Amino acid sequence: MYEMKPEYYTGIDSIDQEHARLFELAQETQDLLNNDLLQDKTDSLFHLISELINYTKIHFSHEEEYQKSIGYADLKQHAAQHRAFEDRLMAFDLDSIENDYEKQNKTVKSLLNFLVTWLIAHILETDMKYVEAGRTNAG
Repeated sequence: MYEMKPEYYTGIDSIDQEHARLFELAQETQDLLNNDLLQDKTDSLFHLISELINYTKIHFSHEEEYQKSIGYADLKQHAAQHRAFEDRLMAFDLDSIENDYEKQNKTVKSLLNFLVTWLIAHILETDMKYVEAGRTNAG
């Protein structure tokens, strides 16, 4: 269900591959939400959030390195959005949901909504600006 669509491609292969991995993580989150057999989702949720934090740090550093390489004027604002995303991931309180299946599902749903909404908007509205700036600088 969650995957890279043609409109999300930047034309920068390494960035597109990393974005595709983020959509895979969104799909894993959706799969966790739909898994009614798992009675305690805390460990799986912790793993997903940890992987998202670790992977986005790598991805964001790659984006920011690229932006530096093209002299992107809005790098500071772009990087601030990345830090806000990381802060939001760190704010998920997993201690308060232990042994509460409904709270766990609510947290998974919240993570999924945040991740997908942010990712799509960030790619389409923010990332495409540095992609265009790169094309302009190259041309």
